[in-house]
Amino acid sequence: MPFKSLNLSEPVLRGVQAAGYTDPTPIQLRAIPVVLGGGDLIGSAQTGTGKTAAFALPILSRLGQHQPRPRVLILEPTRELAAQVETAFRDFARFTNLRTVAIFGGVGYGIQRQELKRGVDIIAATPGRLMDYLKTGEINLRDITILVLDEVDRMLDMGFLPVVKDIIARCPRERQTLFFSATVPPEIAAIANFALRNPTRIEVGINRSVNESVKHALYPVAATQKFELLEALLAKTDFDSVLVFSRTKHGADKIARRLKAANHSVAVLHANRSQNQRIEALAGFKSGKYEVMVATDIAARGIDVAGISHVINYDVPEKPEDYVHRIGRTGRAQAVGDAFTLVTPENAGDIRDIQRFIGQKIPELKLEGFSYQPIVAGPPKPPQQQRGGGGRQGGGGRPGGGPQGGPRPRPNQGGGWSGYGGRGRS
Repeated sequence: MPFKSLNLSEPVLRGVQAAGYTDPTPIQLRAIPVVLGGGDLIGSAQTGTGKTAAFALPILSRLGQHQPRPRVLILEPTRELAAQVETAFRDFARFTNLRTVAIFGGVGYGIQRQELKRGVDIIAATPGRLMDYLKTGEINLRDITILVLDEVDRMLDMGFLPVVKDIIARCPRERQTLFFSATVPPEIAAIANFALRNPTRIEVGINRSVNESVKHALYPVAATQKFELLEALLAKTDFDSVLVFSRTKHGADKIARRLKAANHSVAVLHANRSQNQRIEALAGFKSGKYEVMVATDIAARGIDVAGISHVINYDVPEKPEDYVHRIGRTGRAQAVGDAFTLVTPENAGDIRDIQRFIGQKIPELKLEGFSYQPIVAGPPKPPQQQRGGGGRQGGGGRPGGGPQGGPRPRPNQGGGWSGYGGRGRS
């Protein structure tokens, strides 16, 4: 079913076409009619399924012509997401006269104030910076007709619930409210009851599942050889762009320095980087200036970059749901991608938690030609309590290939380390 069958406005359809989209994804097919009809909605879907367009396109179609006051408010947990959602709205609205602005911290107030004074229809904001403007009276929410809370589970994780409830209370009671999230854990029920009225619930796919277009594998290695194996994987893998995840900011900086010393073009993204540094890193990664980006989990839900061919978990994530978010940065929008995880004996408990969470065993692989040191398994970490998981809107990808440009790697048929509960998919 093409987009033109969804009753979107003609200018918005032209924006969709100019953006290169042809057919709507399942979440878009189900959500767009609900949003166009004015009903409240809770939408959840797997990573890379197009949630941003699922609410952006019908909202733009409903707004019509520009008016010099905010009518739509989209709350995002991070600066990167606020900026990316605002960019998506602006791209889809290119054949309208609707105006958008991104409001987030880490940068000065000057340009944001200028845009607000010119008059905007749509605000994409992080809660903290938005509250600054609400307290000074520079933003008033009395004319908000559509409120979107995006990545709600992430906002709860980051402790934004009290601020979010304050912002919701400042909006008119007669409004349309949309929740979009990769997962809807029980904690969201309280804020949903507070904010929504008889919402339609849409779930596409399994919240804990990994996108089927992503081929993922474990690479057991001694802790002392992790960086050496990372370098070998990069040398033997036919990649377009690689996102490397570190658990810590210090670790990300250290990995980036070592990769730069090995003549890789590298960007770094974590919370200690200034906003200008983060903007430059993302822009350079998108444009191909940097072939590798090293990031902490701020990027797991904060990066929407077309063509990330590989994700490498240098460190195993602390929470099982973060594994789904991380590897969801590749294989987006039904494209194909690869995700590798470097694991040491200390990670055995974390890997079992991840496999239990996603409902499948992850294949173990060995890199051909790599000189492995003996791996001695230590005591596993105790299992963690489980929550939810998922991801967000996607771009493109590449046809893909395994190391050395050949076929995708297959599970190791012999040897290896069985501390993760077995090999192969179940």
